[in-house]
Amino acid sequence: MSEYRLIHRTALSDKQPVDAAGISLTALPEGHVIHVLAEQSADMSATLEGAAAQTHSVRYVAPGQWFIVGDEPLADDAMAALLTRLTPHAAGVDQSHGRVRILARGPMVECVLAKGSGADLALSAFAVGRSTTTLIGHIAAHLTRVEDNAFEIMVLRGFAESLWDDLMRMSAEFAE
Repeated sequence: MSEYRLIHRTALSDKQPVDAAGISLTALPEGHVIHVLAEQSADMSATLEGAAAQTHSVRYVAPGQWFIVGDEPLADDAMAALLTRLTPHAAGVDQSHGRVRILARGPMVECVLAKGSGADLALSAFAVGRSTTTLIGHIAAHLTRVEDNAFEIMVLRGFAESLWDDLMRMSAEFAE
């Protein structure tokens, strides 16, 4: 009888980081993504911030919805502890294997993303820490401004390679 092993391959494992004059693209580690659903309440932000220690960041999705993201995978006991901490105010669903994050950074990042998205990403309208769900071309993506000239782009795993390729084409004019 043959022995089969399951080999984990990250969604963007064959994609090399891109570093052009105006933009760089980097596949972020496939750590953890937890989709949190809750009733809207005044103390929900505090609950989420308390649950999101140094290893997590909170991303707004929609009224009553957030993502808790981090670069390191969570062990089963750490995931259970995080979800317990949210209870009874919220429920969380592990989306870690279903979502991929890409970091787009550089002085031309807004121009590149504007080619495929209708969202107003100007720093004056879209401050650091702000998030939105939008289309980039035909692909649904969740954008978070993480620095003045940097965005985290989260996408469903099945669309990660297509989005990466689209971002490469959209940023080609800024290559040296």
